[in-house]
Amino acid sequence: MSFSAEVGLDPTDVFFGSVSPTKKSVFNLSALSRSWEDDRRRSWCAEAGHQNKEAEARRPGGTRDAGQVTENSSRATSSLEDNRRKHESGTHLPSGSEVKRPATRDAGQVTESTSRATSSSPEDNRRKDESTTHLPSASQSDVIIKQPSSTSRPLSTSLLEPDWRQFELIYAKQLLPAREYQTVSSSASGRTSTGKERASVATSSSAAAGPAADSYEQTVSFLNELVHMLLEHIRRSNDRSCKVLDFHHPHHLREMMGHCIDLHAEPQDLEQILSDCKETLKYCVKTGHPHFINQLSQGLDVLAVAGEWLTAVTNTNMFTYEVAPVFTLMEDIVLTHMRELVGWPQGDGDSIFAPGGAISNLYAMLVARHAAFPDVKTKGVRALPPLVAFQSDQSHFSIKKAGLILGIGTDNVVSVRTDERGCMIPEDLECRLCEAQSQGLTPFFVSTTAGTTVLGAFDPLNAIADVCEKYGVWLHVDGAFGGSVLLSKKHRQLIAGVHRANSITWNPHKLLGVTLQCSAILIREKGLLQACNGLKASYLFQSDKLYETTYDTGDKAIQCGRHNDIFKLWLMWRARGDVGFEAQIDYLMTLSQYMQAELAKREGFQMVLEKPQFLNISFWYIPTSLRGTAPGPERDALLNKVAPRIKGMMMEKGSMMVGYQPLGNLPNFFRVVLTNPGLVASDVDFFLDEIANLGEDE
Repeated sequence: MSFSAEVGLDPTDVFFGSVSPTKKSVFNLSALSRSWEDDRRRSWCAEAGHQNKEAEARRPGGTRDAGQVTENSSRATSSLEDNRRKHESGTHLPSGSEVKRPATRDAGQVTESTSRATSSSPEDNRRKDESTTHLPSASQSDVIIKQPSSTSRPLSTSLLEPDWRQFELIYAKQLLPAREYQTVSSSASGRTSTGKERASVATSSSAAAGPAADSYEQTVSFLNELVHMLLEHIRRSNDRSCKVLDFHHPHHLREMMGHCIDLHAEPQDLEQILSDCKETLKYCVKTGHPHFINQLSQGLDVLAVAGEWLTAVTNTNMFTYEVAPVFTLMEDIVLTHMRELVGWPQGDGDSIFAPGGAISNLYAMLVARHAAFPDVKTKGVRALPPLVAFQSDQSHFSIKKAGLILGIGTDNVVSVRTDERGCMIPEDLECRLCEAQSQGLTPFFVSTTAGTTVLGAFDPLNAIADVCEKYGVWLHVDGAFGGSVLLSKKHRQLIAGVHRANSITWNPHKLLGVTLQCSAILIREKGLLQACNGLKASYLFQSDKLYETTYDTGDKAIQCGRHNDIFKLWLMWRARGDVGFEAQIDYLMTLSQYMQAELAKREGFQMVLEKPQFLNISFWYIPTSLRGTAPGPERDALLNKVAPRIKGMMMEKGSMMVGYQPLGNLPNFFRVVLTNPGLVASDVDFFLDEIANLGEDE
């Protein structure tokens, strides 16, 4: 039985992240874009009918009557409806042998083929669509792709191309005067203007039409080319036959790209700018590639990408409702729901999106200090007693950095011992709290972790909460990575007790697959963020505005300008729902179990931690030359060099990227974290095969 069949999931569906009503998998992305496709279909049908009439009028031998046109339009609509259904089966990535580009055909062959396609029965079209899928390419040629077998690897995103002609007409009508619109409309619709029309436009608007129309056409052309470039990058990012990266050493890359990254006094034209964009994408790491498992943030979700594009076009600041009315409402809705998932009654509390988990953790320590010593806001750190904060020895470095930034000092961020699984030991925490008090220090903050960076450990929150309540200390949970398990009924016990925390960091850009960056800081007590950070700048946060100013969130943030990180998350959550994210998390946990089983079977692999709690799988690859060496310092010194060498070779080859690191006295080991829902069992097999092959070559 295949892995996919064993877990009851279709990996192609799983990638898109929403639950199907018939099985614990996820919906096909095309269902989401169905209404958009319907609009396109109506436009195509109308345009096709218009073009058919014109073509028939020009064709020797007379014209068709209205009945014939209506009949063919009906058949075209039926065919398009059948073509829409093909996306519901998923779009799959071809292997190199499956990609076929049709040969160039003359106009007669094209007309004949179009006629046959239009007259095909719906059943014929349905069968055809189940065996082939069409994707756009930058060269405008169709790429005909056979549907793969069950062992083939899925494409992570459906490359649906907008109807750019329709876009141009709408855009031109809104932005250009009537005469210029007439020119662009004729060009965009494919209709050839008559000589009389061209002369009329030229004589009536010779001065005004030229610059405006030319500028508009250049803009549309530039954006069209850029979109095609981005779509091609998305396609290549999901093509397992493509490299993850084209690696060059810094000085070589600087020399190679000097022509397109150096700045000049003189401006460059749009053609050069497009060339620069292409060169940039060429040498970027494809972090959406299935073989990129180097960081916790992996994959490339098409909904998140769409959200980023819309966010860039709206280009608004998140500090007030008046400039971001829809987005501030979305932010309130999503953050309230996140607090509900934590378990705080009615989602009460306060929250803000921050530029990354490190800043969210900084917020937590900042607000905790204000809650204990509110005078620090006006009198500064000189009015404070000597403070001390606590973290586990497996905590993210950002906790210690927050102590550095806030003037507490890195020596006063004390590390608490962890057990063999990397979980904080509550008894050791209490001992260190007592020790700090005996030294005249004032404990004010304890940071726990839900999903540590290396081992994926979850601290025992209930036991730690008991200690914090006993000593009156703020409890923070850094759930940047593991906070998303709150969406899984099966696995949320990993974070049991989180509702007792005073603050929580949660990064949807990790496990949920939102594009970077997307991090939230959740505070249990409402009003603390405002009390801690608010300054009521009169030019932004006036109290006499015509609307409810509680949606002006900028005053409670430590930033003024704040990026819109909400829309992409809202769009994904809207499309998937809680159950879609739950299926995604459960699938990845199952895939992690598969990898652990494979490691146990394969010679030369040794787990650092048997049966890890989460998605982090740490292991050594021991080359044949070291397998007979007795354990000890000499063997560890040699083993310490293996992972870096293998990593270097795979980067130069471009085959994959995976992280490695030492831990305490342990030599370097590989750390695989499975957070890309587009991964399948065969990807895991590839990872282990590649490491073993390169390990023997080294």
